[in-house]
Amino acid sequence: MARKKISTTVYITPEQNERLKLLHERTKVPVAVYIREGIDLVLESHQDELPGQMSLDAAPPKKG
Repeated sequence: MARKKISTTVYITPEQNERLKLLHERTKVPVAVYIREGIDLVLESHQDELPGQMSLDAAPPKKG
């Protein structure tokens, strides 16, 4: 089942647009999918800056 999507506006450079269009032409994957994948990569790389539950394998903070 597809998840609900929220519409938003992003501004990209003409070069990014052309490369995404070329990628789409070669793969037939919608540009929006690539943009969402890029957002996921950014969120994953900054996961430690986001609020959330500590994972079970994370070490407790050091005191002192």
